[in-house]
Amino acid sequence: MNLFFARTMIKYILFAISALILFKSCNSNKEEAAGSTTIKFWHFWSEPYQKKALLPLIEEFEKANACSVEVTELSWGDGKTKLLAAFNSGTAPDVLELGSDWVAQFSSSGVLFNIDSSSVDMNKYIDFSHKPSYWRNKLFAVPWLVDTRALFYNKGLLGDNPMPGNIEELLRLSGEINDSAGIYGFGANGSDRHRLYKKIVTFFWSNGGKILDAKGKPVVNSPQNINALEQYVALARTGIIETQRQLDAIFARGKVGFWISGGWLLEKIKNENPGLNFGVALIPDFGNGRGISFAGGEYLAISKQSGNKKLAVKLIKYLTDGAIAIRFCKQIIEAGFPADKNYFNDPYYKTQKFREVFSRQLQSARMTPVHPKWLDIEAIIENAAVEALLGDKSPNDALDDAQKKLERLLR
Repeated sequence: MNLFFARTMIKYILFAISALILFKSCNSNKEEAAGSTTIKFWHFWSEPYQKKALLPLIEEFEKANACSVEVTELSWGDGKTKLLAAFNSGTAPDVLELGSDWVAQFSSSGVLFNIDSSSVDMNKYIDFSHKPSYWRNKLFAVPWLVDTRALFYNKGLLGDNPMPGNIEELLRLSGEINDSAGIYGFGANGSDRHRLYKKIVTFFWSNGGKILDAKGKPVVNSPQNINALEQYVALARTGIIETQRQLDAIFARGKVGFWISGGWLLEKIKNENPGLNFGVALIPDFGNGRGISFAGGEYLAISKQSGNKKLAVKLIKYLTDGAIAIRFCKQIIEAGFPADKNYFNDPYYKTQKFREVFSRQLQSARMTPVHPKWLDIEAIIENAAVEALLGDKSPNDALDDAQKKLERLLR
């Protein structure tokens, strides 16, 4: 009994020592993290001129907070894969940039830090940017930048015709402009991953359609969506089907009458064909008085693994502040607008030709549904559109099949 008692006591003592060492080690790590003045920030502004705009802002933050921000640039081609790998290996950055349609996948998987909602004034950000920030009513990301698409038109090809006021007029004018001499009435995105759907949902929404209903059930084969896809296919028949990049280039050369694109095309035209006589207008409606465009956005989030969340929150609040974000947007046209709606009417945008049109279009723009499987939903919509564009299926049949695939995916 005495020997047994002695062995038992030794076990308890060893366990207590191990626990004490572990506690001290954990406490030491927490103290080290709490006292750290370095955080890591991964973002997607990797071009030299983009880094030139962003890095001075980072340097100002470092100076004001007596800290160091280690910056890593990602590419849209493989950036998401690198982020997923970093989370899986426990090497995720403290602060990361996410596209609006990625946030739900990350926040729903439990890898992001739940930001104290009382520490962020969400009311200053444009309304449509709010939903991606939350998952199950908890704040996981803060809107940084937003942008949208508008209708570019070639004034020279339009001639004396007035701008089309709705989809029917756009279709008629596109048909009149289109000819066999290398001039196209309308530019239609064809198979173009992560880009085609942005044009298709614009037509859905402008015709009163939806992708998911209020309960999250797919409704892509609604009469409104079928009619919208029919109109998109009809417009494609009056012009050219190509990728976003190619259509931007063809429009800049003056060969397309109408084309839906973003603010980056303004810079391309300025650099490659400054004499082009063109204009930019709001997305035409389907007779209901309101054309709704696709809105994209960039968000900033914090890794749940971060050992310096307090400093990470400071960096996010700093970069998403409208006064800082607009300094970035003034230098990078494709950055669009600060998500802070108080800066949409900044005098700068009134001095930049056509940018005011994009500002107005943002008031009638929408983001895609917040869903962790959005990228799969997007792919199904794009495949259906391609089938209709190629004539393999009617718009009705293509969307009926898409509806069935979505029901299986989301059941």
